[in-house]
Amino acid sequence: MQLTPKAQAMRGLLKQILGSVSTLVGAASAELSTLRQTVRIVMADFPAIVIAQRLHHRLAELAPGIDLVIQPWQGGEAAQESLSRGQSDLAMSVFPPLGPDFTRRLLLHEHFVVAMRSGHPAIKDFNLDRWLSYPHVLVSGRGATWGPLDEQLKGQGLSRRVGIVVPSFVMVPDLLLGSDLIAMLPSQCLSMPMANALHTVEPPIEVEGFALHLAWHKRRDEDAAVQCVARVLEAVIAAD
Repeated sequence: MQLTPKAQAMRGLLKQILGSVSTLVGAASAELSTLRQTVRIVMADFPAIVIAQRLHHRLAELAPGIDLVIQPWQGGEAAQESLSRGQSDLAMSVFPPLGPDFTRRLLLHEHFVVAMRSGHPAIKDFNLDRWLSYPHVLVSGRGATWGPLDEQLKGQGLSRRVGIVVPSFVMVPDLLLGSDLIAMLPSQCLSMPMANALHTVEPPIEVEGFALHLAWHKRRDEDAAVQCVARVLEAVIAAD
């Protein structure tokens, strides 16, 4: 008996479907409550500051034997390399298309806000000139003194003074509340401690936001613990 050309063409698709079914059956048979595993996640302090507590609480209910290690974020390329080498199980970052060895899921589209202390002199008649008249805070885990905003300003014949570079978003609210510094932050950062005390406005120029992704290497596709953490991460982010 020989397969028809149509049957031959369907072999690859059927194999893929059967593989997916096998994965689902395996995941369903794994009792989450009995899992004992450590899952390593690369993410910056934002969004870790915003979601870590809820992520822990939800996992404690579903899979109390899963332990988490949140690893420091050092850029998208470093995160992808860590996934590839098996040094990390999941990564939250701004990822371009990653190729066939990785799975990438969109978590959210983020936009920026300008933040400063209440009573800041730039608030009155806030505009581009007033925004650029005060020193800015730049967050960089690698100590960079130049970022995408500076490239954009340079393209418009403008520049800003970066008054201080810090490695962590968590340092920014306290800096702003005690000075005339100004910062441009992802809007979700306003959920951080003290951040709700800040005055925020839209940037005086159009600033492109970014897409935040969750990614893992294909070798983790059938890892019940990793997939559990991934689904809970997605749910926590979607609930915001």
